[in-house]
Amino acid sequence: MTDQIEVLAKLLDPHGLAIGGGFHPIASDGVPAIGEGRPVETLYLVASLGRAMWPAFSRSPEFADGAPHSLDRWTGRVLRRVAEDAGAIAIFPFGGPPWLPFQRWARRGGTIAPSPLGILIHPEYGLWHAYRGAIAFDRRLALPAIDPRSRPCDSCFDRPCLSACPVKAFKPEGYDVAGCRGHVDSEAGRRCREGGCLARLACPVGQEHAYAPAQMAFHMRAFLAGR
Repeated sequence: MTDQIEVLAKLLDPHGLAIGGGFHPIASDGVPAIGEGRPVETLYLVASLGRAMWPAFSRSPEFADGAPHSLDRWTGRVLRRVAEDAGAIAIFPFGGPPWLPFQRWARRGGTIAPSPLGILIHPEYGLWHAYRGAIAFDRRLALPAIDPRSRPCDSCFDRPCLSACPVKAFKPEGYDVAGCRGHVDSEAGRRCREGGCLARLACPVGQEHAYAPAQMAFHMRAFLAGR
C-alpha cells in the first residue's frame, strides 16, 4: 500500500469509511475536472462497508437535527474535510442533476459485480456496502490492490434474492421502484419497512455484515421519502 493510500485510509477510518477501489480516469469515464480545469489523474472511490459507518453517522449533528438528506449532508461534510486534509477534491453521487456515473466508476475501480437485484455485490460484504463519494487527485498515484475473488453471483444458481421479494419487484426488464415502495409503505410491508429489504437479506454473501436494525430502518425511511 502506498503512502497516499495509507494516509487516505487513516483519514477515512474514524468515520467508518474506506477506500473502495480506484482508477486513473480517461475522457470516456466522465470524471469532471477539478480546480481550474485540471483533469483528475487518480480517483479513489469511498465506500461504507457493512456496519462500520453507522456509529459515526448516527452520532453526528446531521443525524440528530431531523432535517432532510442527513446522510448526504454528513457525507459531504466529512469527505470535503478528508479531501482537504489529503490535498484533493471530493466528488459525490448526490447533488445532481447531472448525476455522476458512480456505479460505472465502481465497476471500473473495484472488485464488484452486478447482482440479480441490479445493485452491485462485493465478494466479502455482499450487498451491504455503498459508494458515498470519491476523492480526486490531480496527480497520478498508485491504485489499491484488486481483490482476486470471483463474482459471487456466478455460482449462485438458486437466486434466493429474487424469490424472497414479496412483490417480485426485481424483474428482468428492471427494478419496479413504484411497486416496491408501495409495498414497503403498506401494512403488508411492515417487515420490509422495519427490518430491511427481504431480497437483500436473503443473499447468502456477507450476511455477517448486514446492517443492524436501526440502520436498516433508517435506509427504508429514506427510501420511502424518496431520498
